[in-house]
Amino acid sequence: MGSTVKDVQSKEELDGILKEGGGLPALLHFWAEWCEASKQMDRVFSHLCTDTPHAKFLRVEAEQQPEISEAFSVSAVPYFVFFKDGKVVDTLEGANPSELANKVSKVSGSLNHVSSAAPASLGMASGPAVTEEVKEMNEPPQVGSITARSNTALNSRLQQLVDSKAILLFMKGTPDQPRCGFSRKLVNVLKEVGVEFGSFDILSDEEVREGMKVFSNWPTFPQLYCKGELLGGCDITLEMHESGELKTVFEYHGLLPNADKTGVSIVEKAATESKSDAKFSGSDNGAIAADSTGISESLKSRLESIINSSPILLFMKGTPEEPRCGFSKKSVEILREEELEFSSFNILSDEEVRQGLKTYSNWTSYPQLYIKGELIGGSDIMIEMQKSGELKRVVAEKGVMPKESLENRLKRLVNSSPIILFMKGTPDAPRCGFSSKVVNALREEGLNFGYFDILSDEEVRQGLKTYSNWPTFPQLYHKGELIGGCDIVLEMHKSGELKSTLAE
Repeated sequence: MGSTVKDVQSKEELDGILKEGGGLPALLHFWAEWCEASKQMDRVFSHLCTDTPHAKFLRVEAEQQPEISEAFSVSAVPYFVFFKDGKVVDTLEGANPSELANKVSKVSGSLNHVSSAAPASLGMASGPAVTEEVKEMNEPPQVGSITARSNTALNSRLQQLVDSKAILLFMKGTPDQPRCGFSRKLVNVLKEVGVEFGSFDILSDEEVREGMKVFSNWPTFPQLYCKGELLGGCDITLEMHESGELKTVFEYHGLLPNADKTGVSIVEKAATESKSDAKFSGSDNGAIAADSTGISESLKSRLESIINSSPILLFMKGTPEEPRCGFSKKSVEILREEELEFSSFNILSDEEVRQGLKTYSNWTSYPQLYIKGELIGGSDIMIEMQKSGELKRVVAEKGVMPKESLENRLKRLVNSSPIILFMKGTPDAPRCGFSSKVVNALREEGLNFGYFDILSDEEVRQGLKTYSNWPTFPQLYHKGELIGGCDIVLEMHKSGELKSTLAE
């Protein structure tokens, strides 16, 4: 079976192949037709199959076989699973032909395992066909049609699409005829919840298909949008459905058949009433003074510890760098636009916190923003507060200072003294000869000056080079204006110009 790759059509078939292994190792490749990297790695996989006769090479189209994909927690393609004696012994995610070749060799016993799978080791672990394929993969990519087009025009079209329906599903196929298992699952969920939704078949428009991956920063389909915001893909939507969050989100937006069509849901009203208009009262407990029945003391203590671990804390799905839902992504954007320093907690990483916080805060969906231990609300409330300026006011009232931008910090520093020297070390203990020379020149002129040790702050050290367009240190400033570095200061000192300039 080592000469050709076998396409697996069902979970039962795969189980049978692994059970009847005959002592041979097995290698399983999850791929997708739409993914170019996946197709390239499949060619490498096929070449390795030819070169490795004593192993079974299997292939699964991930989106066509969701049962198999879910069994192995496949969230991205290409993805490889390695078996020995019917048991998983290794996995590999991503397009890394060197690592794939070495893992194939290791599991099949055809090569001693190379601890560091660098590209140079590829030839040891594979034949010439694989090496040639990798060369093609490493060629500079051609600029695609998406990047060649006007990004503005495409983004405008995509924005119009996501705004065209209150709930819009970008899927493969149509609700009546889904073309992949993941799309079918989301259609079933939306029908079960009972909401009206629109759909867009991404197989019908390659520009939209590729553009949406960049637009939403989400590489796979389906993608579910609500009120112009990305909720997520199949896995996240299914999690939200199982936990009741999906229904809560739709209810909040007035999208359920029995929801309040004013856009303010029963959930929000209940939460607002429970706060007794104390949302911004400044009390220590604020909204979290609600009845916490059903939460153990240990969990309550843990939640309070997390909430109070940072002046501004965002409970979100994912991380600020990799949000896992559109509402979390929007909340992060707002906090960054307001230049607020904040911490975050990924509720997808801790089910106890995820469920417990809903009761503790009397708020059933995520994200949730806390400031100084007090619940502010979710993404919609944050959006409203930002638009009205209320978010900035609340932050100021609670004594949380916005994060100072580097440019503002540098501007403040260069103006902190009429004469200020950015140097290495201090005037009494200079850390370089050039800094020492400038200090001596200023002292010989009898000038009082401030200083900043750039060795103590790497951000200032690197930022000031750009700010002043001067790549070296020391740098001397007078009334916020750059005078120059060591050579210029010494020339001015020698000519008598330094004191007259700085005394103005």
